Amino acid sequence: MSVSLQKGQKISLTKGNEGLSKVIIGLGWDEAAKSKGGLFGSLFGSSGPAIDCDASAFVLQNGKLTDKKDIVYFGNLKHYTGTVQHMGDNLTGAGEGDDEQIVVDLARVPAEYDRIVLVVNIYQAVQRRQHFGMIQNAFIRIVDARNNQEMCRYNLSENYDNMTAMIFGEVYRNNGEWKFNAIGQATTDPGLVELARRYM
Repeated sequence: MSVSLQKGQKISLTKGNEGLSKVIIGLGWDEAAKSKGGLFGSLFGSSGPAIDCDASAFVLQNGKLTDKKDIVYFGNLKHYTGTVQHMGDNLTGAGEGDDEQIVVDLARVPAEYDRIVLVVNIYQAVQRRQHFGMIQNAFIRIVDARNNQEMCRYNLSENYDNMTAMIFGEVYRNNGEWKFNAIGQATTDPGLVELARRYM
């Protein structure tokens, strides 16, 4: 049975889960309905560009990003160790279920890596005047790849007006156990580079 997490809650993924190796980290979001009325609607119309959210993973050593090759995103879909893989970019966020997925082979992540941070930023947010206040139903979930059973889910339900990037959560190693932390921290970082700097 899936556990529903609140912001800041942590859960062990491997405890009581013998043989857990690969997990699928599903991230999802929907564009909120655009308002047609009012000054904004009449000035800009309701047909602005679709909001393109991009999920990425920072693979950290001692909590730090030490090399740009440790960023897994639409421009670098597979970590050089083969243990973290992005399943591809979704340009609109339309449709049900996960919009983007990152698969992590926990059992094979090299010992020097202790943390995988999962972030989402809006592509060209500043230029397109888009922010997470225009997004709804955002979530991150961890799925056991052996049986496609959802282990836990965190729904990000706060007001994120004017925020252009989000730290959804992290999978981290603690005393030989893999755990998940529901972070839900919004930022005004304009892109992935600025978001990555937080971990350097």
